[in-house]
Amino acid sequence: MARQKDIKTNAMRILESMKIPYTHLTYECSEFTDGLQIADMLALPYEKVYKTLVTIGGAGEKHSRDYFVFVIPVAEELDLKAAARSVGVKSVEMIHVKDIQQITGYIRGGCTAVGMKKQYVTRIDSSAQSLEKIIVSGGRIGSQLELDPGDLARAAGAQFADIVRHH
Repeated sequence: MARQKDIKTNAMRILESMKIPYTHLTYECSEFTDGLQIADMLALPYEKVYKTLVTIGGAGEKHSRDYFVFVIPVAEELDLKAAARSVGVKSVEMIHVKDIQQITGYIRGGCTAVGMKKQYVTRIDSSAQSLEKIIVSGGRIGSQLELDPGDLARAAGAQFADIVRHH
C-alpha cells in the first residue's frame, strides 16, 4: 500500500496529464506553517518560493461573488488595488481562512493554483517570469512543486501581472 506522502495530489495529476515536468519536494509538517518557514526548512531562496492567495471580488460589484487567485513571492504582500485592476474589478479582498477548503478544495497551507475545484481567474506576479523555476504548494501540507513559471501559468490558466506591493 502506498504511504500517505506518495499519493499524488490533483495538481500533480493535472501537470502529468499536460506533460508538464515538475520536481516534487516534501517536508515534514503536520499543520499550517507560513511559506517563509517552509522555504527555510527546504533551504530555498525566498524569491523562488511563491504562495497562492484566494480573494473575492468586492461587495456590490457585478463580479462581487467571483473568486480570484493570485500567486506571489512568499515574502511579498499582495497589492489589493493592483490585483483588482489585473482581473478587471474595482476591489478584491482576502477570503476567510475557514472558507479556503470549500472554495478551492485545498486546505490552508496546501493551496495551489492548479487543480482547484473550479477554474478561477488567476494571476501570477510578473516577477516569476524572470526565474527559470518557481516553487509552489503541491496541493497538500508537506508538498511543494518546482516548475517552470510558464508551465504553471499554462496549467492554472493564469496570466502574469504586477500584483505585489512595492515598498
